Amino acid sequence: MQFHLNGYNPGDPRIVDPIDRIIPPPLKRPLPAHCDVVIVGCGPAGLNLAAQLSQFSDIHTVITDLKDDRLTVGQADGMACRTLEMFQAYGFADQVIQEAYGVNEVAFWKPDPDDPSRIARNNKIDDVADDLSEMPHVIINQARIHDHFLSVMKNSASKTEPYYSRKLIDVTINQSDPGYPVTVTFERAITHSQFNREVETINCKYAVGCDGARSQVRKSIGHKLVGDALNQAWGVMDILAVTDFPDIRLKAAIQSINEGNLLIIPREGGYMVRMYIELDKLKQNERVDRENMNVDVLIRAANRIMAPYTLDVKEVPWWSVYEIGQRLATAFDNSQNERNPRVFLAGDACHTHSPKAGQGLNTSVMDTWNLGWKLAHVLIGRAPEALLSTYSAERSEVAEKLIDFDREWSKMFSTKPKTEDNPGGVDPAEFQKYFELFARFTAGVGIQYQSSAIVGRDTYQHLAAGQPIGQRFHSAPVIRHGDAKPVQLGHCHTANGAWRVYAFAGSDDPSSDSCRMRKLADFLANDPDSPVLKHTPDGADIDSVIDFRAVFQIPHRDLERTDVHSFLTPTKGRLGLKDYEKIFCVNDAKNIYEMRGIDKVDGCIVVVRPDQYVATVLPLCGKNELAAFFTGCLTSG
Repeated sequence: MQFHLNGYNPGDPRIVDPIDRIIPPPLKRPLPAHCDVVIVGCGPAGLNLAAQLSQFSDIHTVITDLKDDRLTVGQADGMACRTLEMFQAYGFADQVIQEAYGVNEVAFWKPDPDDPSRIARNNKIDDVADDLSEMPHVIINQARIHDHFLSVMKNSASKTEPYYSRKLIDVTINQSDPGYPVTVTFERAITHSQFNREVETINCKYAVGCDGARSQVRKSIGHKLVGDALNQAWGVMDILAVTDFPDIRLKAAIQSINEGNLLIIPREGGYMVRMYIELDKLKQNERVDRENMNVDVLIRAANRIMAPYTLDVKEVPWWSVYEIGQRLATAFDNSQNERNPRVFLAGDACHTHSPKAGQGLNTSVMDTWNLGWKLAHVLIGRAPEALLSTYSAERSEVAEKLIDFDREWSKMFSTKPKTEDNPGGVDPAEFQKYFELFARFTAGVGIQYQSSAIVGRDTYQHLAAGQPIGQRFHSAPVIRHGDAKPVQLGHCHTANGAWRVYAFAGSDDPSSDSCRMRKLADFLANDPDSPVLKHTPDGADIDSVIDFRAVFQIPHRDLERTDVHSFLTPTKGRLGLKDYEKIFCVNDAKNIYEMRGIDKVDGCIVVVRPDQYVATVLPLCGKNELAAFFTGCLTSG
């Protein structure tokens, strides 16, 4: 999909007339007196959390922002593979992929050995390794992602919409109040820069600070960001330009000999390009001075780094200068003395880093992807409050690893290339090697949560070697039996807060009474100890809490529905209709058993959390272990 040919226009590019893309400014509604969750900040972390919670009609969520209206341009743009997997759960991944720039290759440029004053291409590599994910790495305006989250919220059962023009004053906690222990105080704004003295107070059960690196929520609960205060200064600009640089439509890392370094990120629409430009190598009279800084300085710097190639900039929709250090909050929630937390931090409010590795937005949305289902579980009575303490434990470790990676990556990117005259510089080959080494991490698929009440031990990991416990469930192609449709098994994970239990059949006959799959299904359907029966509320659909699905090794045309236990075609809804989308068979071209190391003889059970991470792996006969796992993390229905 190509657009921006005649200049940048925000909004949905499928709408031809830019004027028709304009959304009327939101009404300045008063805040309610009470709600379940207050989210401060309409960035990607906050909107993702609001979108998740909006799927539960019984949860009243309020999300606020200092701005007067939705974001329309600029800021983050890189969406990792793992982030697209999450978008799939909401149902808008395909639209993002269609509209976005897909990152396929990375070009590395270094000083030309024959003339170091010029740059020359060193190598090209694949951006994403084969079978890393069914989703690509894409580039798209952060504002468009916001629009998708806003649509999910508005179209949900709860019809959640942001409250704009709110300046947070304070967050206080009264643990003795069992109903609404958190009080959040705002000043209501006339415009973004003009606040009247109208104070609004809202009482809630939980509050989440998604309000950026200068988070007032973080300050209110007494936490700080600790770490390197500043990094080297970089400029960033989105441009429409004419250039003779041959890799302008590829992601490109450029190291010059004396003028600094530059990262090129092609943008969506076929014409726009983002450039990250090192500013510490500016000429003496062009040092970072925010008052005197302008886009012409960035353009001149880019031209010097790219020499002998030239850059004729026609339009600059957005630009900025940043000096962000690698910093981590002293805690990710307010819990003290083993009390269950009431206030949480997410995104830049609890970790900051440079944007060059493209992990800011991606890590932020994964923070609230982790937190959202846990809050929902507690609020609707599906899990005890102790579940909420796992958020800080899991996400703080991820943030620490991210910062360590970013610190090394930023150092390498900002160091001069290694030459005879500069033996202490960075070898371009080592630079590329480091990029490849951390590809899984930058793609968002290298995270592994440690053992806890919601992450089991690896006793039976050998039964599904390619689905590591604590890592995200790695999807693979299967054939849906009911309609013979090729699908990705991981796309069963919708953002509805349900757990998934995938049973992979062994080598036994599925129609036999001794079949382990049949015995497992019968246990889940009829036994008093069944976790499905135990944890499903009265009147709810049987798959609303634990969604049981089965994968068989035999071709889909050889499997009769009568061969399979009726629990795999459950009756649901007001009319008691049957669900025929719980049964899958292997795809002959890409066998999921072989791709993900599933034991073909014994099969296994793979339990997947609502946030798509593998919770445990068990044998097909492990009925007691399955029941015990869910007893340890869920309440009775």
